[in-house]
Amino acid sequence: MKAKNLHEWDLSCKEAIEIQRRLASQVCFIAMKKKPTIVAGLDCAFSSNGKRIFATVVVIDLSDFSIIETTTASRKVDFPYIPGLLSFREAPACIDAVEKLKTNPDVFVVDGQGIAHPRRLGIASHIGLLIDKPTIGCAKSRLIGTFDEPGSKKGSHNPLMDSGEKIGEVLRTRTDVKPVYVSVGHKCTLDDAISIVLECTTKYRLPEPSRLAHQLVGQAKLG
Repeated sequence: MKAKNLHEWDLSCKEAIEIQRRLASQVCFIAMKKKPTIVAGLDCAFSSNGKRIFATVVVIDLSDFSIIETTTASRKVDFPYIPGLLSFREAPACIDAVEKLKTNPDVFVVDGQGIAHPRRLGIASHIGLLIDKPTIGCAKSRLIGTFDEPGSKKGSHNPLMDSGEKIGEVLRTRTDVKPVYVSVGHKCTLDDAISIVLECTTKYRLPEPSRLAHQLVGQAKLG
């Protein structure tokens, strides 16, 4: 799988913000044509000294949750830590890991935000545009927006709102467990995103593909 070359990566903060604003208008909100069967999870982690970033992709068969393929990549960190611009630190290593795949997943579940972002371009949307594939943002914490706490049962969800716009859903993936924050990344609808995250969730809070990616990338950065 080959990513598009949408912009350079050696950027100032101002240039990165301008790119986010430009790319946000290119995010597609279209229903997925078929029910996904091959789902990839994507997560990244930093070395203990913060100088390297590691990214891992785990591809699973949704019929039995078996692992089809895993890839890992690492890079030197070149972009500073700036809230709202984290994808410029993290996406290059993520793309390296994606480009190693031999499998062609139907959808990527990214541990991070999709359009639930101040400029509507979190890492899931950024990566979705770069690889031109359906992507979903499924984050463990809220970046922006307000919401009413969803019901306690698995599957309960309430809108995540920002300035009168629905930017995602706060979704309970396990009964009586903290919710996750789901938003469109690219080439899917919010209904698609909710349905896929729930279908990928077993007995844990996080959907299985990104949960496994989180585990493996944690091992990669240590070893």
